[in-house]
Amino acid sequence: MINLTKLWTGAAQPADGLRYGHGSPHGSCAPTAARARKPITVWNITRTCNLRCVHCYSDSNAARYPGELTWKEMQAVVDDLAAYQVPALLFSGGEPMIHPRFFDLVDLASSKGLKLTISTNGTLITPEKAALLKAANVAYVGISLDGIGQIHDQFRRKEGAFDAAVRGFKNCHSVGQKTGLRLTLTRHNVQNIDKILDFIEDQEIQRVCFYHLVPAGRGSELQVLAADEARGAIDTLLARVESWHRQGVERELLTVTQPADGAYLLVRMQREKHPNLSEAQRLLAWNGGGANSSGRGIANIDTQGNVHPDQFWQDVTLGNVKRQPFSRIWDEQNPDSAAQLAAIRSIGLLSQEQRQMRMTGPCATCGWFGICGGGFRTRAAFCNQGDFWGSDPGCYLRDEERATLYTPAPPAAVG
Repeated sequence: MINLTKLWTGAAQPADGLRYGHGSPHGSCAPTAARARKPITVWNITRTCNLRCVHCYSDSNAARYPGELTWKEMQAVVDDLAAYQVPALLFSGGEPMIHPRFFDLVDLASSKGLKLTISTNGTLITPEKAALLKAANVAYVGISLDGIGQIHDQFRRKEGAFDAAVRGFKNCHSVGQKTGLRLTLTRHNVQNIDKILDFIEDQEIQRVCFYHLVPAGRGSELQVLAADEARGAIDTLLARVESWHRQGVERELLTVTQPADGAYLLVRMQREKHPNLSEAQRLLAWNGGGANSSGRGIANIDTQGNVHPDQFWQDVTLGNVKRQPFSRIWDEQNPDSAAQLAAIRSIGLLSQEQRQMRMTGPCATCGWFGICGGGFRTRAAFCNQGDFWGSDPGCYLRDEERATLYTPAPPAAVG
């Protein structure tokens, strides 16, 4: 994740310690290095969904899917994740709120001290369910929108989905439950960013995540943004971040699944002689971008119990929690997949020079490789026949920007 609010304005953000190695409200709990982080864990608790979104990476439908974890197996996963001290747990789907024991699972995870987030389409959040989420100390509820009105309904393939999601936001706000908006940028909605940002302001939504499209599941049928569209989108987001900051509005705005956003941010800051340039450079260098994300800073447990490097990289399976605890799989104690996980993590373990020498395509000579780590490795693997040393085709830096020499700043202080 690239926290545009933090990097552009310098304002403190809730996950600074995890993301940048300092500024954590827990002080010494911040990891000493990005590659030492425990993973934020995305758990798809069910594949069943009441919508049929055109960009769904899990290709979910309103159907029952065999093989999903039993309640006893789910309890064991929660116990293991809590003991392993993952920094955050995100329940996703399908639509997670459809699961018959959803609130039992929420209460259990919360009682174990896990920081819990819900990723939902929002259509099932009644006033009563919003109150239950608040009572369970859910950190925030991320509701997905992909446009305003009919544009969203077309993405979700259901008339009235937008209005139902808006009611979900309002029901959460009425009980004081923090909400976040999640949106996947595609060529079908990029022209509506200003309207979406206006909606965020009107609804007083506190946290916003703009995902770059990953061509997985039904999303493989959509087109990623053209380079100029991606640049324009980030410029629009930065303008709104700056406006909110001037107004004294505390709102997190992040981009996801494209570490090149960090490089582009620094390119702009250099060009504009931005006062936060040095600090942003230090923070992004510590984070490492794609070198420390999939398979290290992010993990996925799917509905069948399979463990993946992230929620999009479903064709790489590292183990199964029905047979072995997640913690043992993640610590490379599964002999069937340890070598594969070690290979994925080698992107972050090798020196920058060693990593870049193995890259192919534009990443092999890019001056910003030390900042973005070669973009989103999952997208790179998809588009390079499984070779995660290929370049990320979603990168939108221009050739003259890639040729810019990047000089690393001093390491960020910890604590």
